[in-house]
Amino acid sequence: MSTITAILEPHADGSLHLPLPPEMRHGKVRVEAKLEALPQPSGPGARPPNATPLEAFKVLRAAGGLRHVIPDLVAWQREQRAERSLPGRD
Repeated sequence: MSTITAILEPHADGSLHLPLPPEMRHGKVRVEAKLEALPQPSGPGARPPNATPLEAFKVLRAAGGLRHVIPDLVAWQREQRAERSLPGRD
């Protein structure tokens, strides 16, 4: 018997998906579940549970965006679009 503790986010359909360890992926598995709601995070980066992606981007913009991660957006975009060889195109 193994005990697994996990914090899961519900999928859009309301289901939870529990990843199993490799040794338990064959055959039947008995599951005992205790569901406990966790407190919702608050603060400038928190978003309501039913927020749309557009609303999440608005919150991100209000918090200052990603400038601490990507200081020069133009240089980053040039790096991402750098020419690279594609398979089958010589």
